[in-house]
Amino acid sequence: MNLPSPTGPDPLRTLSHELHALAEQFRERKVTLREVMTTLGGRASGLMIVILALPFCSPISIPGLSVPFGAMILVLGACFVIGRPPWLPPRLLAVELPPKFFRAVLEGASTFIGWIERRLHPRWAWITGTTALIRLHGLLVCAGAGLLLLPLGGIPFTNTLPALVVVIGTLGIMERDGAAVATAYGLLLATLAYFTVFAGAAIELFGKLKQWIAG
Repeated sequence: MNLPSPTGPDPLRTLSHELHALAEQFRERKVTLREVMTTLGGRASGLMIVILALPFCSPISIPGLSVPFGAMILVLGACFVIGRPPWLPPRLLAVELPPKFFRAVLEGASTFIGWIERRLHPRWAWITGTTALIRLHGLLVCAGAGLLLLPLGGIPFTNTLPALVVVIGTLGIMERDGAAVATAYGLLLATLAYFTVFAGAAIELFGKLKQWIAG
């Protein structure tokens, strides 16, 4: 995820600048994931994860995208955990994203991004103070991606909650903000509880349906 130590009075300005510059660069034409990752350079892994997860932070589900996007986030997160450079299969790198994709994503989530960015700064070093801890927290991002790629788009917030885990966890890791990382862990626990409730309800409903069919 390429995590340089933040420097200067406003390190988060760099993150916003990179995302918006990317949106401007590719606003009028199709772009491949390979071009995006090349353009992002040193922070390609973390920024790409944020970009892929942002469309799902809205309560409105996006049919058909959570599985492939979740899988890409999972691969990028796993590369970070094991200390490898960001990597995606060549077939995925060749995927073309529609024109104005980044502008639509960033404009749709601009308020949310700004709210998070204004609150992130290096703190709680006991959570993010070593490279080993930082890489360990990559598993948090992988867990969120694993939940995101489950085909449960018809259930409210089953995309939103995992996406928030991914975005807040990734930004917390990139900016060495232990409080944000801890918040992402809390969101992950809440997400697991939410999924468990629906799973239990579905199992109970299925059992009653079987009984009704059996007469």
